[in-house]
Amino acid sequence: MLRTILGTLLIVSLHAAPAAAQTLDFGATGDEAVRLLQELIRLDTSNPPGNETLVAEYVERILAAEGIDSEIYSLDPTRGNLVARLRGNGSKEPVLILAHSDVVGVERDLWTVDAFDGGITDGYVYGRGAVDDKDMIAAAVEVMLTIKRQGLTLDRDVILLIEAGEEGSTEIGIDYMVENHLDKIQAEFALNEGGRTYLSESGVVDRVDVGTAEKVPWRLIRLVARGTSGHGSRPRVDNPIVRLAAAVAKLGEEQMPKRLNDTTREYFRRLAEISSPEDAMMYLNVEDPVLGPMVEEYFRQNDILSNSMLRTSVSPNIIQGGFRYNVIPGEAEATLDVRALPDENMEEFLAELERRIDDPLVEVTPPVSWRPSGPPSSLDTDLFQALENTQSLMFPDAVTIPTMGTGASDSAQLRAAGIPTYGIGAPLRDEDVRAHGNDERMSVQSMHDFVEFIYRTVLEVGGARLGTD
Repeated sequence: MLRTILGTLLIVSLHAAPAAAQTLDFGATGDEAVRLLQELIRLDTSNPPGNETLVAEYVERILAAEGIDSEIYSLDPTRGNLVARLRGNGSKEPVLILAHSDVVGVERDLWTVDAFDGGITDGYVYGRGAVDDKDMIAAAVEVMLTIKRQGLTLDRDVILLIEAGEEGSTEIGIDYMVENHLDKIQAEFALNEGGRTYLSESGVVDRVDVGTAEKVPWRLIRLVARGTSGHGSRPRVDNPIVRLAAAVAKLGEEQMPKRLNDTTREYFRRLAEISSPEDAMMYLNVEDPVLGPMVEEYFRQNDILSNSMLRTSVSPNIIQGGFRYNVIPGEAEATLDVRALPDENMEEFLAELERRIDDPLVEVTPPVSWRPSGPPSSLDTDLFQALENTQSLMFPDAVTIPTMGTGASDSAQLRAAGIPTYGIGAPLRDEDVRAHGNDERMSVQSMHDFVEFIYRTVLEVGGARLGTD
């Protein structure tokens, strides 16, 4: 509690007087964001149980001290979602920045530091949430504070949403906000997690991935094989284990057909620009009628990310059946992890699974999903252009590449609600990609750069100019 109070006092005292935008000290704003990140890590919001209201109330106090109003919306009083708004002149629609306040749990014995201390070691802030997703909260809050202190007038409102439940309980977070309070977060477009800025070992950013689409995760698609139970000494042709194994093998032998969209087509084109001639040849010929099949097989064997971006993927991950070695079971089942392309017709997809399995004794059960399907966010928007321009200014040796996530994020609900959403991320080296892992960490310098990146992007898309009051 004492550290939280001291952290609040530090934030209130820093930058007490507005400064001109042209002379903004990004070192100071970055340092403040680092301190914010440390304080946020110290608020344990492991999901379950969540307790995200701790973060919502902390940020509410920080913003209120600077004259920024906010409100907390809750389906569960312990799991609040905070919405804050900086008013613009209203000539353009708002821009939304969102970040989630819950984190996954930790295996405490496998961490070399206290996962909820937020300490700094060798230039890194360590702690659960350092890169997923409390860095985004800290950076977004710092951007709100800085715009307010600068006395800037934007053409757009800037809305901040800090939402609960992203890590598996969206019904109290983004689902609740979209279904019940969409008017509070309605925007022309949004920034969220879901991208990555690639930092080389030499400290140079050479690639900025912006998430403009993501696949739809379908849970509990099951293959259920049924047959006649009996004694294991008398094998049967309708043995469910045998029928199920054959069905799973068929799904593993042949992939679903490839289908590119605007995001993935541009992803491969831009990726070719920064790749070796050999890799560029692959990326540029994905859709070639002659070379395409060879490229697909190469991806399947050597580049599973690209392979998954090409198609709706099917991965049998759980098989259950039988209870004694000498008993033929009456039933066996396999659970499939299906990640569908945004425009996949699931009725036709299920029919295709049944056609490939071709066994009346194996049932394909309907799926459920906790993420809706939304169209890829357009590359022809003011926000995507601002992201590209900021990349060119800050990281001139890099290229901006739109990507389709093979995982899932709360951007799905926003896209389905008609809000184009773009995923970004702080600069990370490969060894620092530790979301959900042990010793999660964020470098101090990357936090500085992340704040500057978001700030410059928001100011450009908002048409900032100095206030007159």
